[in-house]
Parts: sequence; C-alpha cells; structure tokens
Amino acid sequence: MKSCVITSPFHFEVREVPIPEPKAGEVLIQMKAAGVCGSDMHIFKGENPCSSYPLVPGHENAGVIVKVGEGVENVKVGDHVVVDLIITCGTCYQCTHGREEVCEQVLVRGSGTDGGWREYFTAPADDVYKIEDSIPWKDAALIEPIAIGAHCTKRARVVADDTVFILGTGTIGTIILQACKVHGAKVICCDIDDNLLERAKGYGADYVINSKRENIIERIAEITDGHGCTVAFDSACFPGSLALVMQYGVVCNAGRVVPLGFCDKPEAISQADINKRELDIIGTRMSAYQFEPVAQNMADGKYQLDGLATTFVKFSEIEKVFENIINPAPDVKKTVILFD
Repeated sequence: MKSCVITSPFHFEVREVPIPEPKAGEVLIQMKAAGVCGSDMHIFKGENPCSSYPLVPGHENAGVIVKVGEGVENVKVGDHVVVDLIITCGTCYQCTHGREEVCEQVLVRGSGTDGGWREYFTAPADDVYKIEDSIPWKDAALIEPIAIGAHCTKRARVVADDTVFILGTGTIGTIILQACKVHGAKVICCDIDDNLLERAKGYGADYVINSKRENIIERIAEITDGHGCTVAFDSACFPGSLALVMQYGVVCNAGRVVPLGFCDKPEAISQADINKRELDIIGTRMSAYQFEPVAQNMADGKYQLDGLATTFVKFSEIEKVFENIINPAPDVKKTVILFD
C-alpha cells in the first residue's frame, strides 16, 4: 500500500509499505476520504511542538472496514466508519469523568502518532463509529471537524435563546455557526473577508459584521439592543483576539467566552475583566462523544455541506495538498483527500 509520510519540515515521501494486519480488538480500514486541517499544515511546516518525524498526518478519517480482528463485535466488514482522532488511557480522572479529550496520556492520530493519509491502517474497534452508507465519502471526512463544532458548543452550553458572536468565519467558524443553528440560537458572524461573510449568510448567519469597515461593538449594540451577546467564540485565534471577544459590549454579563486556538502570545486580560461581569472562560479541545450524534445529524440532512470543502485532491496526487500549503490559493479554504 501507499503511505504519505512527512519526513521533516517541508519534506514528504509517498512510501510503499505492507498492509497491516488487525490484532485482537482491532479493525483494518481502507481509507476513502481524509480532511486536511490547519494542524496538518502546521505539522508540515514544523510548527507543531507535539509532533515528531517521520509522521503520517491526517486525523479527519473516513473509510470502510475490510478486516476485523478477534473479538470485534461492534462493527463488521463492509461497514462505513469514521475514526476518532484521540487515543486515550481510559483510566485517568479525565477519562472516567467524561473529559477523554484531555486524557493525561492522550495521543492524537496524525499528530502524536501516525494518522490516516495512507491507503490502509488499523485502529481499535472502540475508536471507530459506523456511519450511514448514504453519506458521501467527501462529506464523511467532515464529520470530525463538525464534531469539534458540536463539542465546543456543548462546552459553551448553547441554547435556543442565546445570541452568539463568532469571530472568524473560516471552516471552523462556519461549522460552529451551523452547530449553533442546530440549537436554534441567533448568530452574528464577524470577519474581514466579504466572501466568507457571504458564505456564512448561506449557512444561516442572522447577522454579519465586516470588522474592517464596521465598529464591532456598535453593531452588536444595534443587534442586541445594547445587551451584548451571551456567547462569544474566538475562531480567529490571533494575538489579541481573545481580549477582543471578551471586551465590554461584545459579551454580556454572565456571558460565556470560548477560545478555540493555541496562540501562545500573552493577552491584556485582567481578573477584573472576568469577575466584574462574572464571565465564564471555557477551554475546548478536539471533541468527545460527538462523532455519533454528528454522523446521525449529517445523515438526517441537518447540515449545509455544499461549499464547506472547497478543494478535492486524489490521494494519487497528494503532492497538490502540499503545494497548496506552501502556495495557498485564495479559493482553497478546506481540502479533502479522496482515495482512488
């Protein structure tokens, strides 16, 4: 089989390696589609301190089971599945209290260990989730990023009477938008790109703000009658973006603020900024227990998927993925790899 391996920053190889055999409790997956995430780009550029080389990237993985190991009962040969991105110990405090995404020993497929940019790979049967055969492979690869949106909106406790502010309307921003709309919330999207904002309208945004031309606080005051938003998501994740969404006028008293990035630059935030309004600052990482509900919602047609992935690349032409990372075209927003 062929396997795509990042050997060092800005270098990759497509290697011929043996097809692995599933051990007891494992399944062998023939890959059909894999998403390209921003974290994959950081790994290729050598910007992820948690990754070492050589490494097979890819954590947005969908495929079909072609062999099962001894003792596997939850899935069978021929099942269409998506694969959880996290490998956990199952015994630490976090795992036993519903927080496996921050397991003390967590490993992430495609980052801390080999992922799915290869034609076949094995995984524990407990880490795969059966999906409806009716879901096209190009959409199945989006279940993982949509699960991230479902997880962070659950962490934020989004409900129907919330007014949500989303800073940044790229792939994750529009996924959070759709997750909020599933809950019935009112959503305001903010970006500096009119094309992205227009796309957000198509995905159900109730209001959009172009922060290059409009004053964010004034527009939010108009929309909310001066109350501010009850929830704010920072999916732009640049130095200063967290302080931006926390400021008075963006989020209201008793509001919830959810940063999604891993920007490590200090921000000008004080205890008073949090406590004067009793804000909840809620961390979020990856997803937990959201693959199955998201897959069902997708099968039920609850998401608008057209245009969410903008670019499709055959695995046999994987070099195009890396070309797009090095020289990104403006129209390439989200890439999905389709296996031949």
